[in-house]
Amino acid sequence: MKHESFARTDGAHPRLLARLLAVVGAITLLGGCGGLSLGQQPTAPPVVIIVTATPAPGAPTSAALNASPTAVSDLATPNPTDVSAQATAAPPSAGPGLLQRVRERGRLVCGTNADLPGFGFYDKVRDSWSGFDVDFCRAVAAAIFGDAGAVEFIALNTSGRNERFDAVRSGAVDVLFRNTTWTLGRDIAQLAFGPTTFHDGQTFMVRADSGISKSADLAGKRICVARGTTSEQNLNDDFTAQGIAFEGVLYDDENQLYPAYDRGECDAVTSDSSQLASKRQTLSEPEKHSILGERISREPLGPVFIESDEQWRDVVSWVVFATIYAEELRVDQENVAGELKSSDDPRVRRLLGAEGEFGKGLGLSSDFAYQIVSQVGSYGDIYDRNLGPTTPFALERGPNKAWNLGAGGVLASPPFR
Repeated sequence: MKHESFARTDGAHPRLLARLLAVVGAITLLGGCGGLSLGQQPTAPPVVIIVTATPAPGAPTSAALNASPTAVSDLATPNPTDVSAQATAAPPSAGPGLLQRVRERGRLVCGTNADLPGFGFYDKVRDSWSGFDVDFCRAVAAAIFGDAGAVEFIALNTSGRNERFDAVRSGAVDVLFRNTTWTLGRDIAQLAFGPTTFHDGQTFMVRADSGISKSADLAGKRICVARGTTSEQNLNDDFTAQGIAFEGVLYDDENQLYPAYDRGECDAVTSDSSQLASKRQTLSEPEKHSILGERISREPLGPVFIESDEQWRDVVSWVVFATIYAEELRVDQENVAGELKSSDDPRVRRLLGAEGEFGKGLGLSSDFAYQIVSQVGSYGDIYDRNLGPTTPFALERGPNKAWNLGAGGVLASPPFR
């Protein structure tokens, strides 16, 4: 239809005509992008989505633990399903930088997982936190306060798509260390990401006697996945690209996934391989389940914090780099005191603050890296303590090794100089 067919000779106002044309154009655009036009056929394989929306059980929350001045559930947040609203949520008001506010408060407030043993776990009986991500929270506290214990943990989950990210945007937490993938969509939604702390990939856990050994064997199968996560999107993207039809069984919280899989409500469960290794230990008979070696995605996991605070970005980033650089230089929690006292290696001396004033440039003490390594450890110490061969998970480090230690490691720190 030509635009001039709407022209009038009776003196219609041109602005009215322009609005009419804009409406027609919008309708045409929506017809082409928002749904199927007449005669158009869908190109993706059929996917049956079975939705369960029962409340998530038992994970401690910020309100339950009384661990935050503002409970996450009370935050004024945008519609959980409105991505554009997420991107325009109001950041904390302007004022002192976050490092100064953290110092004045006297503790770091760190968001993490409470239900993923090995990465983030809250032991209600002992009232204690442990895990790989938890230790990075402690490393930040050690760098700022010289006290790895000066940290308050907030349990955050993925329910409703937004909770963990709203907590960052609103200032309810200072930093998020919680098995979170760095993506473009998240990076442009008033969030910033620090260095990758764990290189992961998404795969599937299946019953060992199922005969399933690769993703193609899951055609027509029921697959449990957490709603609103990168795992859900990766599953749909990869299986659509491969032309594999399946039944997706969505759950609002990761805590619902694994009991449902254990009860036989789905043939497989998908998530990052590290999470599957952790959660396998919670099943009734862990030895009867296997994790596929195939990966359908690459998942760079790392810290998340509010954007537009460059000093805070530098602090969090160089805390992570300090743990990695320490392992590169073979400095660990056991030998760090001796290295500080007697090392002749200028790289080690700069890292530990015996030479230079690099900490001062970050707003930290010169020995901030020494405090990290002595109280929490190098990257290798943190990994082995929580995920290494003496733990129930015994996760192979794979790419999560320092680049100069061989065997395919990709972790690297910019030099301290």
